[in-house]
Amino acid sequence: MPVKVSVIVPVYNPGIYIEDCISSLQRQSLPPDEFEVIFVDDGSTDETPARLDALAAEDPRMKVIHQENSGWSGKPRNVGIEASRGEFVMFVDNDDYLGDEALERMYDYGTANGADVVVGKMAGKNRGVPVELFRRNRPRATVENAPLIDSLTPHKMVRRAFLDRIGLRFPEGRRRLEDHVFIAEAYLRAENVSVLSDYVCYYHIRRDDGSNAGFERFDPVGYFTNLREALDVVERYTEPGPVRDRLFRRWLRVEMVERLRARRLLNLPDDYRRELFGAIHEVVVERFGPGVAAGLQPTQQVIAALTAADRYDDVVAFAEWETGVAPTAAPGDIEWRDGSLRIGFTAEYLSDGEPMLFPADAEAAPLTDVPKDLTEAVRWVASETVARFGQATADLLLRERTSAAQYFQPVEFTHETVPAGDGEEVRLVLRGTATVDPAALPRDGAWDALVRVKSGGWTKECRLGPAPGEDRPTPLAGVVGDRPVLPYWTTPHGNLSLELGARGKRLGLGRVQLGDVSVSDERFRVLLPVHVPGDSEVRLRFVSSRRILETPGTLSPAADRPGSVLDAVLPEDLSDEVWRVAVCLNPGSDLARFAGLPFALRAGGGSVLVTPVPGPGVALRLARRARRMLGAARRKVNSRIRTGGR
Repeated sequence: MPVKVSVIVPVYNPGIYIEDCISSLQRQSLPPDEFEVIFVDDGSTDETPARLDALAAEDPRMKVIHQENSGWSGKPRNVGIEASRGEFVMFVDNDDYLGDEALERMYDYGTANGADVVVGKMAGKNRGVPVELFRRNRPRATVENAPLIDSLTPHKMVRRAFLDRIGLRFPEGRRRLEDHVFIAEAYLRAENVSVLSDYVCYYHIRRDDGSNAGFERFDPVGYFTNLREALDVVERYTEPGPVRDRLFRRWLRVEMVERLRARRLLNLPDDYRRELFGAIHEVVVERFGPGVAAGLQPTQQVIAALTAADRYDDVVAFAEWETGVAPTAAPGDIEWRDGSLRIGFTAEYLSDGEPMLFPADAEAAPLTDVPKDLTEAVRWVASETVARFGQATADLLLRERTSAAQYFQPVEFTHETVPAGDGEEVRLVLRGTATVDPAALPRDGAWDALVRVKSGGWTKECRLGPAPGEDRPTPLAGVVGDRPVLPYWTTPHGNLSLELGARGKRLGLGRVQLGDVSVSDERFRVLLPVHVPGDSEVRLRFVSSRRILETPGTLSPAADRPGSVLDAVLPEDLSDEVWRVAVCLNPGSDLARFAGLPFALRAGGGSVLVTPVPGPGVALRLARRARRMLGAARRKVNSRIRTGGR
């Protein structure tokens, strides 16, 4: 079979961090004879070369090339390209890993859309990744109709014939931003770029030891010399005007302005801050016309203007002011509706922990002159934020806790200007309602709710919470399809999370009261604190001291209150004894589990009564007590042995 994809992995002293990468490549759903992996060992001095040789000896898909250290990732990637046999090449870093279906999905999507470049959805674990680009699938994306330029890391799938046709390779040697130069040219010269957003293809990892090459402190002069090469690519393949300005704006915003903001700047030593500022100032003055900064958001415009004017002290003062700015999002009503969870919330920005206030009568005005001091800069930002408040947005994202994969949820929101104090100032509040369809989330596990607030040049995320008050209502669990879903407040912070595939006591079945249970005409009915969108099948289990019986049941939405009604026919051979009751809410699932209900049925004399769950008998209580005493004695003896009898 022809090789569809060649995965190229530059390797340098990754240690144990390469194991997740290797495992994810071995788990790929693409048939084994349709892809290859080329590890290019760039002179590693740890145990990695031997590890890779052993891997290649046992797995024919894996190939290893050893070379002397070249200083950075450009040459290893180029060596891998030359050695590749695939229709596409996929670039993966040695401390990252792929989703199990990444190669198959990206290849199929790329070939279906005739793409030269395929960009797969990314998840960042302890590091940032593009967010806006992956709101939806984009089969035909360009730098004009999509925020492609936000994603300049090399972790893409690229058609090999395209690279050969235009002669594109990575810059080599000890340098930074070689991926910016390569990817920017690929975007600008590709016949088509496709963005796959409905599956997390690439997991971008920050090591626990913080030793990823991209996080090492860099030499500002060398870094921004390399950055100019990426700007050269844009100039080479675009005409002067709005498109070029928008592309340049990405480097001004991300690589320059954002490095000069708040704690990211203030946490650096003063001498390094000054060197960084000086290098950025030179690029801003040398390469960016007025149209580049003019398209930034208000806070970013101020920093860019102060930087162009060489006002280092004012940039630091503005950063100190920005450290007090943070978003907050308070939950409102949370309710189930037809199998979807509707989550209300309000969001705004705080300043030093208090609601941020803005002038009530502000009007938009371009930043024609550099602010003379911090007060004037803050006043202009406040006025512009009010004037542009209609453009402010609030999104609700669900982020899976273990993988950091995140998905936008549909949100409807309104903009509210709330008077404050004597009426000369206002609060800017976004009031939204998100609709979460649990069936659309790709995996079971814990999902944290975050709100992403975009206003005035700040784009920040915060957890949704805490829920107000100690007596905050606990949202009902739900069953959507064969999937139990539990909304809950985290402990101790009180933020909103969802547990998909929840089971047992966490579903809230322990809140069932005896009055919620009825038995009549051999039928068994229970009001459960669980939402279902329609009738669904469940399974009941009745357990006595001698036997276990099972019977099917139906869960239906309650007509007059939140929750659902469990209805079932009692087993015919329910003998005269006490029966504990358990229910399985998802009997068709591989993860089906029974959860006990907090009552029992006492059968006898031709009738069935509902009773509390009986406690353990005397003998069982004595046995438990004996086990506890024996365990305590063993721990005491072991402690004496470890301390030498002291």
